[in-house]
Amino acid sequence: MTSVTRPTRHRSGKPSLGVALAVMLAVGLPAAPAPAQDAGFETPQDFSLMVAERLPSVVGILSTGPTPEGPPATIPQLPPELREFFGQPGPQMRPPGPMRSQGSGFIISGDGLVVTNNHVIEGAQRIEVVLNDERRFDATLVGTDPATDIALLRIEGVEDLHAVSWGSSDDLTIGEWVVAIGNPFGLGGTVTAGIVSARSRDIDAGPYDDFIQTDAAINRGNSGGPLFDATGDVVGVNTAIFSPTGGNVGIGFAVPSSVAERVVTDLREDGRVERGWLGVQVQALDETLAGALGLEDARGVLIADVVEDSPAARAGLEPGDVILEVSGSEVNTPRDLTFAIADLPVGDEVDISYMRADEANEVQVTIGLRSAAIIAEDIPPATAIPDEDAGPRMGVSVTPLSGDLRERAGIPNDVRGLLVQQVAPASAAQAAGVRPGDVLVSAEGAQLGRVQTLRDAIEAVSEEDGLLLVRIFRNGTYGFITVDLSEPPAEN
Repeated sequence: MTSVTRPTRHRSGKPSLGVALAVMLAVGLPAAPAPAQDAGFETPQDFSLMVAERLPSVVGILSTGPTPEGPPATIPQLPPELREFFGQPGPQMRPPGPMRSQGSGFIISGDGLVVTNNHVIEGAQRIEVVLNDERRFDATLVGTDPATDIALLRIEGVEDLHAVSWGSSDDLTIGEWVVAIGNPFGLGGTVTAGIVSARSRDIDAGPYDDFIQTDAAINRGNSGGPLFDATGDVVGVNTAIFSPTGGNVGIGFAVPSSVAERVVTDLREDGRVERGWLGVQVQALDETLAGALGLEDARGVLIADVVEDSPAARAGLEPGDVILEVSGSEVNTPRDLTFAIADLPVGDEVDISYMRADEANEVQVTIGLRSAAIIAEDIPPATAIPDEDAGPRMGVSVTPLSGDLRERAGIPNDVRGLLVQQVAPASAAQAAGVRPGDVLVSAEGAQLGRVQTLRDAIEAVSEEDGLLLVRIFRNGTYGFITVDLSEPPAEN
């Protein structure tokens, strides 16, 4: 089965290698075309000088996570003599102890800021950065943005760091040379080159997909490493590969620098990324739908649902409306709307033009704050509890359980509550042991089904001792925890 995968978080173990050889014999082929330079094209340049200057800026990332719960997986149907071929030395498929992963990153400042992928360090209890000269440093997490899979780390105690510069991914052209440097399979300092195969790829990895596609060889462990242009500027952050086997097949994806640089700036300044939120679920509009709605053409995007008490709901937008423009700019696809709203400052008032039946309308909407969690398009967006500027912070993003969401998360039908999509680093919730995937069943004895109920409970305890009693559902069992809201969250 062919799939899009994250090439990093390479687990310890021996990679399997396969070699395919193909020989073609041809008779009577036409003469080969003239060399490229004869047609007015430049011969590809040697990258050795550029690479020598950039190698000290590329680092390896080693992350150590908690020991997985439950017994190790087994493959009982395999006879003992075959287990070694599947990496199964005995009845266990994974070694005991904490989970360890490897990835790549790159230094962007002399004071120790390092960029990598969020999935490289997600859930890590310890993060190490390995420099090109083999020195190792513990890293602290400045902030993450799961929606774009970008994370920012900081290392201390070193002064002779070599930083790279951001380039302009907007100026890339298809066919242009690019170079990837990273830590595939833990080998470190590995350089591959290729061309830009495509731009603005949407691979259904998240709501903000806008990837550079390249055929530069990218394998497990490359994730988080830089993609350079021929001049040595960073034009992308290597993030995913498309592969039927998990190995490189010449289709890699990188977050463009136009996105990554903006995200890193927000993380550096605030430790988080704020994006505008409208509170609608939308779908593409085709001729059939347009006709059924009584519209003359299939312009715009169709609102399939409006989140309760969202900016869209407060402005009067309804399911069945077709959004045509945001602040005078046309919206032709759901992706157009996602990017247009996300780029707007929270609290801004914008004009949205839309069609209801065959009547043109315009409404002013105050943009809200979107959760940083990656949410599928057909489930309600997660809601941060409470808003960042309002009172004590629990530090979670939650979503009311729906039928589809319940099925995806494997939550029994009799469990009621709010699903935790994200837990903020250094938050009260993290200190209490809350994890993504937990279901918050009740707070201070009140059954949770609506986000507002949790807000009310937080507000109530903040006026007393600040201890919030929460009942949670995790891995098939219920339990109680207390979340201390009396202390402000730790600074990153």
